[in-house]
Amino acid sequence: MITYPWDTPPAEGAIIEVAEGVLWIRLPLPMALDHVNVYALDDGDGWTIIDTGMSSKRTKAIWEALLSGPLAGKPVTRTVVTHHHPDHVGMAGYFVGKGSDLQMSRTAWLMTRMLTLDEQATPPPETMTFYKRAGMDPALLAKRQAERPFNFIDCVDPLPLGFTGLIEGGTIQMGGRTWDIRMGNGHAPAHATFWSRDDNLVIGGDQLLPSISPNLGVYPTEPEADPVAEWLESCERFQDFAREDQLVLGGHKLPYKGLPLRLRQLIDNHHSALRRLSEFLTIPQSATACFPALFKRSIGEGEYGLALVEAVAHVNHLYLAGRATRHLNADGVWVYQTGGD
Repeated sequence: MITYPWDTPPAEGAIIEVAEGVLWIRLPLPMALDHVNVYALDDGDGWTIIDTGMSSKRTKAIWEALLSGPLAGKPVTRTVVTHHHPDHVGMAGYFVGKGSDLQMSRTAWLMTRMLTLDEQATPPPETMTFYKRAGMDPALLAKRQAERPFNFIDCVDPLPLGFTGLIEGGTIQMGGRTWDIRMGNGHAPAHATFWSRDDNLVIGGDQLLPSISPNLGVYPTEPEADPVAEWLESCERFQDFAREDQLVLGGHKLPYKGLPLRLRQLIDNHHSALRRLSEFLTIPQSATACFPALFKRSIGEGEYGLALVEAVAHVNHLYLAGRATRHLNADGVWVYQTGGD
């Protein structure tokens, strides 16, 4: 059973203490998923913050109000980032600039540094080829070609040199507790999660969300990736450490209990999607043509990009597992086919 000890999140600029010395903060996002959860842990002489929100004037103003209000009296001495996505790492450079130490996985740090330094005025040819091979609608493809693409630097502060790496199997002291570090994959490479040895807390980032499944996407940087396999492996491995009484503090939605069931749901969700997809692909289809088989809602332009990369992830998984074949058709689009399951 999954339960939610709080039914209402903290208001903007406010906090909720979810455990002794562990504060829950919610920051706004300019997208359909309109918030990210971040946490402040009391280290006695300073605060450790876990994740930072997306860099914007509004987010900076909220942090400044928090630092002069609920968090006043001691500095942020350490910034811990679960993974490299903008809503989690966006303000890390801001805090490092104010004297905070930075801790994150090496992969997450390298991804953030690379992406913030890779500013693009127009999409590179590899990106357009990737979209075309996925079956992007030609009108949308032409629109993407002509406009400035999303750039990390638009919403992620530059990340200074210097960090401390978080590694699988390591430990970290935060908020008067010893936490085991366990890395997940699939949603983001080397996504750090933290499991308290001293009480029932788990800080899950986007790896252990309730009620929604995080995006598993394939991108032009690694077009043959299989994040679905990585995701399933991570969820199955985490089952060995999950307990009913653990309070899971995720990157979105509400804190919850019932992690063993939630991990089973997260695994089953993608196995079900793969079964539907395998049946759908008995007739050859492109990745984007698979939206109806994968998603239980219509996909508009606002969701199209995330839907495309998730569809590619699932057809890639079938193809790389030997459960589907593919070929480039006359239009240069990958077409996939299975024998059904």
